[in-house]
Amino acid sequence: MELPNRQQTRLMPQSIPQYDVIPVSQAINKYFELSIFLLVLMGFGTLASTGTLDLPTVVLVGSALAFRGYLLARHRRLFFSERWTTPLSVAYFVFYAADYFLFSRSFLVATVHLVLFAVVVRTFSLRRDRDYVMLTIVAFLMVLASAVLTVDSIFLVFFAGFMLTGVASFILMEMRRSGRAAQIHARHSPDEHEHRHLAFSLARLAPVLAMMILTGAAVIFFILPRTASGYMGAYAFGTNFSTGFSDRVQLGGIGQIQQSNAVVMHIQIDGDKKGQYALHWRGVSLADFDGMNWSNLPRQYVLPRNVDGSFTIPEFSQGVAHGSTNQIGAGGREPGRVIHYRVLMEPIGTNVFFLAPWARRVNGSYRELQIDSGGAVSNRDVQHGVGIYEADSDISQPSAALLRRAQGLVPPFAADYLQLPDLDPRIPQLADQVASSASNNYDKATAIEKYLKTNYGYTLQLLRSPVADPLANFLFERRQGHCEYFASSMAVMLRTLGIPARLVNGFRTAEFNDITGQYVIRARDAHSWVEAYFPGYGWITFDPTPGGTVGSVQGWDRLALYLDAAASFWREWVVSYDSSHQYLLGHSMVRGTRNNLDRVRMKARLLYLRMLHWARGAQRGVTRPRPGWLWTSLVVAIVVLMLTNLGRISRMIRVRRLAIHPERSPDQAATMWYHRMIRCLARRGVEKPKSATAQEFLITIDDAQLRRQVEMFTEAYESARFGNSKEDARRLPELLEEVESAGKHRRSYSARID
Repeated sequence: MELPNRQQTRLMPQSIPQYDVIPVSQAINKYFELSIFLLVLMGFGTLASTGTLDLPTVVLVGSALAFRGYLLARHRRLFFSERWTTPLSVAYFVFYAADYFLFSRSFLVATVHLVLFAVVVRTFSLRRDRDYVMLTIVAFLMVLASAVLTVDSIFLVFFAGFMLTGVASFILMEMRRSGRAAQIHARHSPDEHEHRHLAFSLARLAPVLAMMILTGAAVIFFILPRTASGYMGAYAFGTNFSTGFSDRVQLGGIGQIQQSNAVVMHIQIDGDKKGQYALHWRGVSLADFDGMNWSNLPRQYVLPRNVDGSFTIPEFSQGVAHGSTNQIGAGGREPGRVIHYRVLMEPIGTNVFFLAPWARRVNGSYRELQIDSGGAVSNRDVQHGVGIYEADSDISQPSAALLRRAQGLVPPFAADYLQLPDLDPRIPQLADQVASSASNNYDKATAIEKYLKTNYGYTLQLLRSPVADPLANFLFERRQGHCEYFASSMAVMLRTLGIPARLVNGFRTAEFNDITGQYVIRARDAHSWVEAYFPGYGWITFDPTPGGTVGSVQGWDRLALYLDAAASFWREWVVSYDSSHQYLLGHSMVRGTRNNLDRVRMKARLLYLRMLHWARGAQRGVTRPRPGWLWTSLVVAIVVLMLTNLGRISRMIRVRRLAIHPERSPDQAATMWYHRMIRCLARRGVEKPKSATAQEFLITIDDAQLRRQVEMFTEAYESARFGNSKEDARRLPELLEEVESAGKHRRSYSARID
């Protein structure tokens, strides 16, 4: 039977509810521009965090990017016209030449300035796809340059942010390209907040993909074969440590280093978990003093390399090999004071090994080491900086009683440490006055040490202008200074008394991280002290500078310890990762896997024994049933039944919740009720073909009353599923009852006809 025209028109596919089409390309473009801006911002932040950019560059480029971010936040557009872009670029190339030859005088710095200028200009002249691609490439180059210019752990934070914004940018770039290429556009809801789902979905997907990329890169990084150390200690930028630990040091050089709070090295001593050592870490010792500068004797010796790759340090570095008698080890030293420690150096631009007195052995991935006459150990390979090394040191000293009895002639080599420049006559007089009550060299040295500690003040404030005689100015006028003035004064005063003495530059421990069990040595811990020579016992350490003790950080400052622990891990296992680390990591993984397998095997055996015990108990319970056996069996059967039907139960619960609260997910609720309607009609003899759409299925229904009810249900179903209409989702159960009622009427009518 042919349907009336009005009804037929209403049942045609054109009767599907039509919605206003909201262009998704506008939302994608907005998010894409934002992600590109964040990508560039992360690239610039990574480059600025290296500390190699000058302040005007950071301020100017940062202000330009901040202004660009303000425009994006206010949904405003401001771009350079093509008429201005080309002249600006040409003009900057002229400035680039001036920057290279007149201002920065550095090809690297001038090139970085050029790249940053291109970033700013390109950010305000985005019109074509190639502009976005070029801006993305420049942002990546900034991150790549940062990886060369820094080894700090802050790079990982910025790189993770760059990776996150990069993933979002490439996803949006592909969506943008696909949207432009598509010939059929999707139908969207008139809901004005619909496009926020795009942002939320992107915010969920991008971190997952970025984490997967970082995880995959970490796996490749750790398993990739290593042939040499990757540490960049030889490429330190902008440090002045080499001036404080070289063969010639101007008085005040250590004071300049102490102005910085940067971490220099981490030291871990075996068995030390509480920071019980307050040690001096020797760098260089200096012999000649001209009143303004300390310098060292130009004598270097190559250290012998052992079979295991370690280097043995001879005893002459302590001076005992030159004495007439060697009483060390015959009761002069405390027993068991040899420590083993591990040092992780930052890239500070020096090839000196900092060792506790007195070092006996040094081990590390170094081809050749040398030692000078003052006991300073250095790396001869200038292409590879000092990174990680281990050492053994005997930190014991002869007792005061033995040193008081130290007698003998000064050996020829120690005579070099008696040299004196032209001194203010008040300095020898002061030395005689302070040591007048002492009867031996050791008491004279301790008297001068105590005098300087108690009568002078410590300050890091450097002299504003040089003075003709720094020591006289310190001792008789200013009466305050930093460690170099204390140590230099004591060394010179000892020499006036005929006691060989030398200045030593290095570091002293002041901070202990109980999280990692490491001493944190900072630039502010740079220190100078004195070593005096005693025949038969060698060089003995004296420190006339007022100092503190090693302590643990408390309160909120402990957060810095966690950051330091993360930075230490980054230095050792990422920046300094080499074949030795790879071997240790592989050995640790194999040992851990073997231990885990042993534990699993042991647990499996224990589980088997428990199950065997339980089975035997169950057998006894069956043969001799107890009152609670029946209830226990019933509970076990119910639990097993629920576990075997856990999937079906969870689906039932989910469907039940969806039926009670369809507004939480209108599209899923609509699909559920529509399937129920199809099953209901199938029971009434109306089958829906699998290939037929909802509108095509309507045409196949013969009964007019049933067709009207199904049509009303279908309209509500499509509105809920494709339009997320909560009201129509709530109406579906009621409409389904009407369909069932119409289906029953059709079935009874068909039965009467039959």
